[in-house]
This record gives sequence, C-alpha cells and structure tokens, in this order.
Amino acid sequence: MSAILEVKTAVEGFRLWPGVLDASAQADLVDAVFTRLEAAPLYRPQTPGGRPFSVRMSNFGPLGWVSDRGGYRYQATHPETGRAWPDIPPVLLDLWEATVGGPRRPDACLVNLYREGAKMGLHQDKDEADLGAPVLSVSLGDAAMFRIGAAEGGRTTTLRLDSGDVCALTGPARLARHGIDRVLEGSSRLIPGGGRLNLTLRAAGVSLR
Repeated sequence: MSAILEVKTAVEGFRLWPGVLDASAQADLVDAVFTRLEAAPLYRPQTPGGRPFSVRMSNFGPLGWVSDRGGYRYQATHPETGRAWPDIPPVLLDLWEATVGGPRRPDACLVNLYREGAKMGLHQDKDEADLGAPVLSVSLGDAAMFRIGAAEGGRTTTLRLDSGDVCALTGPARLARHGIDRVLEGSSRLIPGGGRLNLTLRAAGVSLR
C-alpha cells in the first residue's frame, strides 16, 4: 500500500486519496475479490420498477445491498444462491481505518463490475441505519468519470477516478448525489476480462467492534 496522501476536492466532505494502492496491492485485491465471487457470483439486479442495472453486483460482509421489486435494502444472504456473503477482504478494512476510521467499521462491501458501457446514474446512499457513518469507495481497473453534487440538487462536479484511488463521502457530502457517467474502456488491463471494479464499504446496520 502506498502512502495515504489526501488531496483537496471542490466538494466539502468528499475526500480523495489518489493512488493509495500500488500495482501489486491492486493485483492482490483483485485476486481476493474474484476468489470471493466464486462463492457469491455477480448478478444483475433490478430497480423496484423492474429495470435491470447496467452493472453487475455482489457483496461481501455480514450484510449486502440488494435491489429488486421489493425495494432497496440490506440482507444477510445472496438473492440468487441464498448463501451468506463472503467476508470483506482484510485490506479493505485496513483502508477504512487508515482513511475514515471512527467508532464504526463497515459491515457491508458492495461490489460493482462495470463492463460494456455500464454506468451509474446520480443517486444517494441512504439505505444505511447510520447516515452519519462514512462511505468509502475503492476503484480498480479501467478509469471512470465520476460526478458528484450536493444532496439538495444543483451544480455537479466531475473528476476522473483511476485504478488504486480511494474516496469517501463524509460529513456534508455523506448524502451527496453521485454516479459514474462513463468508464474509459481499455485504460487498464488489471481486471480479468476487462472493465472496472468498484468496492464500496458501508456501515449498513451493525457494528463489528
């Protein structure tokens, strides 16, 4: 893991640590992710209205975020296999401690795989029991154009997230609207089969301390 150096952003509460994971650490984390995905395969969820997501998803940790016609929620089992989610890779828990820390630790890690033009519209992370706890995001593979704006609406800011970058929604940006406008396909060879992995750590409902 490289030195944890934070850079200032244009959005108060949106924290960014570029290049935290070096090439070796990124490769090790990708291996850890795909090993766990053998037990919790990626799947394509639907919105409550029945529209399929363009990204494929899975989860690690005691809880996992899911979406279907029943709504958005956290649950302890994979919606297709019925099995418990695999554990969160320890390096991600170390990243949490090294960046946002605090009295809560993550109990959910959402895995998003972006391929073939997949993107994510502007949304808020607000299904967690404690909306004061930060949300930490790790980027792996192809670079992406990330857009973020205030919770109440208005102007947005766009920036590029590269493989190995870590960012967080904290304080006034905890409920910021954010999304992925596009992925720069082919900008990395890290992910087997290509694409971008985004790992999002959240304190969804229970404490691990």
